Amino acid sequence: MDTPEPIVVEDLLRELAPQVLGVLTRRFGDFATAEDAVQEALLAAATQWPVDGLPDNPRGWLVQVAYRRMIELVRAEAARRDREDRAARREGDDRRTAPAADEPLIADRDDTLVLLFLCCHPSLSTASAIALTLRAVGGLSTAEIARAFLVPEATMAQRISRAKQGLRASGLPFRMPDEGERQDRLATVLHVLYLIFTEGHTASGGADLRRVDLSEEAIRLTRGVHALLPDDSEVAGLLALMLLTDARAAARTGPSGELISLADQDRNRWDPAAIAEGTALVTRAMAHGPVGPYQLQAAIAALHDEAPTAAATDWRQILALYQVLERLSANPVVSLNRAVATAMVHGPAAGLAALDALDADPRLAGHHRLDAARAHLHEMAGDPPRATAHYRAAAARTTSLPEQRYLTMRAARLASGTTDGEPPAGQLP
Repeated sequence: MDTPEPIVVEDLLRELAPQVLGVLTRRFGDFATAEDAVQEALLAAATQWPVDGLPDNPRGWLVQVAYRRMIELVRAEAARRDREDRAARREGDDRRTAPAADEPLIADRDDTLVLLFLCCHPSLSTASAIALTLRAVGGLSTAEIARAFLVPEATMAQRISRAKQGLRASGLPFRMPDEGERQDRLATVLHVLYLIFTEGHTASGGADLRRVDLSEEAIRLTRGVHALLPDDSEVAGLLALMLLTDARAAARTGPSGELISLADQDRNRWDPAAIAEGTALVTRAMAHGPVGPYQLQAAIAALHDEAPTAAATDWRQILALYQVLERLSANPVVSLNRAVATAMVHGPAAGLAALDALDADPRLAGHHRLDAARAHLHEMAGDPPRATAHYRAAAARTTSLPEQRYLTMRAARLASGTTDGEPPAGQLP
């Protein structure tokens, strides 16, 4: 067997982890213990595969290792319960027992979608459900999730642990919920999928701008939810948003992985099939269902994708959509993007005034995108010193190396007076 690169192993394990977790949870009905067993199997694979090579069936290898560890954990727990309270041990369906080690295990079924809805059960708080799903289904590390929630890693680890224990205590069956239950969980499911895609589209940290495995998995899962709920306009809107955004992926980086702003991208490299599919989805959704935030974001993405050049972008329509979106969703990032759109329609001074109103929002305090937006608008206004200062501040605050290099380069070019043309046309990097 060929010895794989560590990054290949990491990507493969992230893709397979929720599938293996689904197999064990369906078999044993115990999400929390299954997640522990899968984590141990992933650790074993991360240690052995780079040395021994990939097995012929990586998924089957993980299932078997996790299955054996699950049996050990369940038997150890049963023995502990028996020692502590033999007389009061529960009988019947509530008692977890381990099957025989040689009992056949059906491992070719992908239960990731069931797992997604399980993690988003309304018995959990929204924040806990999102964190647990990002870990179990999205494959994000606890540290990555903590950064997304702007909390310490230890706090996030406790939140995920409590969510796992909550699912264990609930005794929920591992099955796709019925129609009424799905609706109760749908808003959280869509939010989680959006966060997974966002992390894949622009990684919050590291050397690469994108995490393709995450964005592709988010699209795959959203297609599954859309197939389950084809008449839900917001599900269609989210899928459209992902497709229209991902359609530009190939043009977002240069030969060395450097970030290319939307205005400077080669639009011939955009994916016309994804644009056509996404546009058709959002057009149908907005015509037949109540208009929600994902549809509005998809409509904005479609306006960007349909413009033949950056200069031809319909900024007035984009600004109008952001104004509606801001009324529906009290999100500071939406307000920040609305400020940039304001600048494109009414001039940079108006956009900067809109940004000033966001200074008091604690959710944006210290966030690099607020400085990046100010730098961009000061550059538009012909004020290189202020633009340079804010580009440098944004570069110091981001944990994404491609974004950091892009922002630092813009600052350096402005400081030296050797800019490479017009500033990016109203689209933050």
